[in-house]
Amino acid sequence: MTTGFATLPPSADFRLTRARAPRCLVEAGGLAADRDGLTLVDIAVEAGRIASILPAGTEGLPGGPAFDCDGGIVLPRLVDCHVHLDKGHIWPRRPNPDGSFMGALNSVMADREANWSAGDVRARMDFGLRCAFAHGTAALRTHIDSLGKQIGISWPVLAELRAEWAGRIAIQASPLFGIQFALDEGHVRDVVAAVKAHGDRLFGCVTYMIPELDAALDIVFRTAIENGFDLDFHVDETNDPAARSLEHIAEAAIRHRFSGKILAGHCCSLALQEPEVEARIIAKVLEAGIAVVSLPMCNMYLQDRAPGRTPRWRGVTALHELKAAGVPVMIASDNTRDPFYAYGDLDLIEVLREGTRILQLDHAGTDWANAVARTPAAIMGLEGRGTLSPGGPADLILTRARDWTEFFARPQADRSVLVGGRAIDTTLPDHRELDHLKGMRAGPGAP
Repeated sequence: MTTGFATLPPSADFRLTRARAPRCLVEAGGLAADRDGLTLVDIAVEAGRIASILPAGTEGLPGGPAFDCDGGIVLPRLVDCHVHLDKGHIWPRRPNPDGSFMGALNSVMADREANWSAGDVRARMDFGLRCAFAHGTAALRTHIDSLGKQIGISWPVLAELRAEWAGRIAIQASPLFGIQFALDEGHVRDVVAAVKAHGDRLFGCVTYMIPELDAALDIVFRTAIENGFDLDFHVDETNDPAARSLEHIAEAAIRHRFSGKILAGHCCSLALQEPEVEARIIAKVLEAGIAVVSLPMCNMYLQDRAPGRTPRWRGVTALHELKAAGVPVMIASDNTRDPFYAYGDLDLIEVLREGTRILQLDHAGTDWANAVARTPAAIMGLEGRGTLSPGGPADLILTRARDWTEFFARPQADRSVLVGGRAIDTTLPDHRELDHLKGMRAGPGAP
């Protein structure tokens, strides 16, 4: 068992002294920030909750047990708003043959048809949750492949895991299917029934530029309105500038006067539009109240890949421009060791580090920590998550890094994670635990 570098007092009441926290994530007044947007504070913990956050060294505070953070960065436990627990860890039996998007799509389809029993899905989803928890994730939203027989297999498993993990990770789920299936009344009925029985008032799909796109979107929005669902879309995950389904989603939201939350993921082709087209689409996104999540690691892996050719762009959306316009923006993990992304571990510290490099967030303001904390918590409706707040839970990630260059230079593998003020075991599950799944059928056309 390992609890990271920090040796905390055994008492339920203690102080973390000389901690640096991103000012954008601290709900307390009277705090000054340095050039990195970090503020030096003392955090009092009482009975598993944050009692106070005050400038470091504030006079007149009571004594008692304390841990000196020595200037190390402290974060709230983080929020991952776009993952695929049900796809995770199938790479060993079904790798992507060429690293392409279509290679990923076909590989997952074959593996799902051949292998995704309730036991298989449960084992891989639980493994992913244990990874996320050990890394310091407080909440996540997973997409659930919702086609045919899989609807009746994966959704009950999701509901069981949500109940089992309550108090450790808050889990939400959104259905995932191609927009063309919205035209199938029976399919929509089956998915709505699964969401009502096992879900979280979330509905959504993958949008493509099909001829019936607007008609299908009308069905999706009407379904959401009639059932009180929020919406979550996979959007324009391509380097084709002709892919503008994000604009169609925004127009549909405005047309239907949709008042629920909408999250759009990927939106890769937005970054390849002419400037005036990009500005027009972003204006509609803002008017429609759509939030956008970029998946930097997965999109850099898949986008602009061609045999023997060096990629020319990083695959990510126009996140800076969206944020500058006032659109809520986030970054998240996406896929983990499956044909859509061969790597990853549901570690939001890694996502923030790599996202900073890929999206060049480092010279674009000091509030990007919001993108894995406050902002996704808000779009997921998770009150009290993603911030450091007096009265809130003492759910924290402690690191030894004293500024962002130290923080991003290393993976912070020795971090300590606190849940309810107590350090958890941060030992990661061994990939060998999933070896028994490798022997399952690889599906048609497997190498």
